[in-house]
Amino acid sequence: MSHVIIEFEHSLSPDELKQVQEMNTPYKIQEFLDSVIYPAGEENRSPVDVLRRRQAHCLDGGLFAAALLRRIGYLPLIVDLQPEPGLDDDHVLAVFKEFDCWGAVAKSNFSGLRYREPVYATVRELALSYFNDFFNIKSQKTLRTYTTLINLETFDDLHWMTKSSGVDAIEIYLKSAELTPLISPEQAKYLSIVDERSFRAGTLGINPEGVYKPD
Repeated sequence: MSHVIIEFEHSLSPDELKQVQEMNTPYKIQEFLDSVIYPAGEENRSPVDVLRRRQAHCLDGGLFAAALLRRIGYLPLIVDLQPEPGLDDDHVLAVFKEFDCWGAVAKSNFSGLRYREPVYATVRELALSYFNDFFNIKSQKTLRTYTTLINLETFDDLHWMTKSSGVDAIEIYLKSAELTPLISPEQAKYLSIVDERSFRAGTLGINPEGVYKPD
């Protein structure tokens, strides 16, 4: 076990450590994230804070999932899905690989932007699986780009698993990360609006206070 995971576990109470030990598959990690509140506001929380306070927005949730995936033997990898600027929030996925295919664990205010089974041959395929569910409150499909895989081991010196300041630093890094287009500007001009039924399904159970308000 790495010193980073040991530091993480030593920061937990016995009850918290027991909860963590029970999250021994990607889907169990997802179930925990589904059970916590999606808060309003821009405060970032470390994985320890998420566990303790039972709150997480998408960055918090993505890093929590990456930390817990790391604990059960996966690399702590994330991908950031980014929208047309001014239309929506970005969305952080903790990604994992099984049987040579990619899946994801994620926290979202929108129901369609959460777990993905590991059935996608490439990270691009995985990112595209979020396309139709990635819309704003004006029913606009907003997903445009994604980052390359980001290994959070790079940020271990910042203690991102236990300190919110490390999460803040990762958020800053994501704003300058290299992006790969998913669609062209020409394609974006002709995207249809999300139909009412899909909109209702995608926004089922949202916290209205935590929804991005587009320009």
